[in-house]
Amino acid sequence: MEVMALPAVPPTAGEVFAVIRDRHAVTRAEIGRITGLSRTAVTARVAALEALGLVIEPEQAASTGGRPAAQLMFNVDAGVVFAAAIGRSRTQLALCNLGGDILATTDVDQEPGIGPGELMPDLVKRLDALLDDAGRRGARIFGVGLSLPGTVDQQAGASLDSPNMSGWDGVPLTPYFRSLTDAPVLMDNDANVIALAERRGGLGEFDDMLVVKASTGLGAGIVMGGQLQRGAVQAAGEFGHSKTPAAAGVPCRCGDTGCLEAVAGGWALVRDLQQAGRPVSHLRDVVALAHSGDAEARRMIRDSGRHIGEVLAAAVNLLNPAVLVVAGDMVGAYDVFVAGLRESLYGNATALATRTLQIVPSIHQERSSMVGCATTALDHVLGPAAVDAALAD
Repeated sequence: MEVMALPAVPPTAGEVFAVIRDRHAVTRAEIGRITGLSRTAVTARVAALEALGLVIEPEQAASTGGRPAAQLMFNVDAGVVFAAAIGRSRTQLALCNLGGDILATTDVDQEPGIGPGELMPDLVKRLDALLDDAGRRGARIFGVGLSLPGTVDQQAGASLDSPNMSGWDGVPLTPYFRSLTDAPVLMDNDANVIALAERRGGLGEFDDMLVVKASTGLGAGIVMGGQLQRGAVQAAGEFGHSKTPAAAGVPCRCGDTGCLEAVAGGWALVRDLQQAGRPVSHLRDVVALAHSGDAEARRMIRDSGRHIGEVLAAAVNLLNPAVLVVAGDMVGAYDVFVAGLRESLYGNATALATRTLQIVPSIHQERSSMVGCATTALDHVLGPAAVDAALAD
């Protein structure tokens, strides 16, 4: 029986917008060549996007025929998104334009162990204040990007399993934002949002990437074939609670023993220095000591990298990433940390898997989590389906 081929569905206005967003500036003729749409169809779709405020024509560019060709640009000032990267003892908040550029930001230091009922209302008030800080009061709010350490239930908008955030599991967080906006709230794991930020921020050439967040806790964002891999139950990348001989018998905050975090996580380094009588309360304090030349702090950070490299060697063999990105607070002592990481990673992974492997620091450094949260929101609310839905309203 002959199977009839269905006619190709022409690109929608949302898909045309994706072309403009990715290229920053493009002419109607170029859109036609890229999408295969007729000039009339391109004009109609662009007009709809201009009416929505997402596309503008800020200037004229010379065409090959000597007549100016209108350049179409993504209007990054059409609205804003909020970003909230929640950690165990610090939360980073930001207001960003639609291009992901940070317009205003603030850090919130909180008591470890604080629950969502106490912290979330304060964070929402601080996010609202950022509108005034940036002079964007009254701007259209497109969405909120939110991250938490551990495994996240994206559908429920809640933490699923976060050993570092006691009392947060199963608590829906979206309702807290309803006093601020009715816009979508997009939530993901902290390492995953950083991976998205790295892809958008200059490492998009790498389709196979491992992003390691080394902070109070440990986690990884995995990009394979250009797609973020979350796993069957959103638990991909949770390597911090992998067992390692170096941690044999050492209690972990998750209630188990022998976890990598118990010897290599930021909280473990703080614990060991506190037991030695050193006045530290966060990994950032340990990093500051390392910068001052403190031999013990430098040794501990290098050992942390070494322990992490031993565990990641198996992931490098299994996944064969092109690049390994180091993110989180440990980036502040990147050279010391990576010296240990590189030593054990290359010593335990195969020569073939590491032959062309690049190890680099996060592009966004200490802002990576905020940029990642913004990217998480923007990729959803500005995706073709969302734009087409907005035009249909």
